Amino acid sequence: MAKILVVDDDAAVQMTVRLLLERAGHSVVTADNGQNGLALCQSGDFDLLFLDIFMPGMDGFETMRMVRLQRPHIPIVVISGRPISSEADSAPDFLTMATKLGAVSSLQKPFRPAELLAAVTGCLEAAGRGSPSRGGVASSP
Repeated sequence: MAKILVVDDDAAVQMTVRLLLERAGHSVVTADNGQNGLALCQSGDFDLLFLDIFMPGMDGFETMRMVRLQRPHIPIVVISGRPISSEADSAPDFLTMATKLGAVSSLQKPFRPAELLAAVTGCLEAAGRGSPSRGGVASSP
């Protein structure tokens, strides 16, 4: 299946996402901040990146900007635990902002396992990386 990088400063989120993705047959590497995630992304050949928006040091927006410069074709799924507000005068919707800046998809924490796996499948198929061999050809249903 796919080789996926998960960048999140919350160890519980890292562990949960890793477990769900590995059970689905994917290879997972984790990083606990943007700097470490960027270094791993530069040195590894990843099919997909899960990226938390709010982390100390280099946040998800800056990490995404740097990843886009070096690996412009890697699909990025942003994740955040900050609530999405329904009031126009309150905090901005950072997940929507991140997708406008280049993320392929977004997930609001806490998310359901099915939502996570659907995001992975959708991103990999859209990128043409759906086959287990990672040969760039989407697998047929």
